[in-house]
Amino acid sequence: MSLALRAMTTADLPAVAGLETELFGDEAWSLETLLAELTELPGRFYLVAHDAGTVIGYAGLLVPGGDQADVLTIGVARRRWGEGIGSMLLEALLSEAVLRGCREVFLEVRVDNKRAQRLYRRRGFSEVGLRRGYYQPSGADALVMRLETGPPAGRGRGRTAREAAL
Repeated sequence: MSLALRAMTTADLPAVAGLETELFGDEAWSLETLLAELTELPGRFYLVAHDAGTVIGYAGLLVPGGDQADVLTIGVARRRWGEGIGSMLLEALLSEAVLRGCREVFLEVRVDNKRAQRLYRRRGFSEVGLRRGYYQPSGADALVMRLETGPPAGRGRGRTAREAAL
């Protein structure tokens, strides 16, 4: 196995769109949406997990500025569930958030996606709210979860991983 993470490119989008459909069905992001996320919209950071050149997972983060970030998506091919790939992708997103000075990371997760909720809780996310009818077209509710990644504002700024390496 040669599992690795790297920045997503436009060449990855057909494979990512296929995984989106496999994982999310009618609620999958279209190829056009994925392209816009990757190339047109500011503050985005996208990764793919690949094994011997085959895309088996992906993840995205939004850092609009300031000290907050949002996990936009994480997906792993079903045939590779249970191998820690989702955890690797999440850790990479959180590391990027810290490098960009974020003190909090938010995300939404379907209320019926217990597998993803367990991943987020293991990493320290806690539930902070509920968005009714968030997912379309199903109308499924979303839990809003939050992770504090650094000291609260006004308490001084800790060193980022990048600064600590210097």
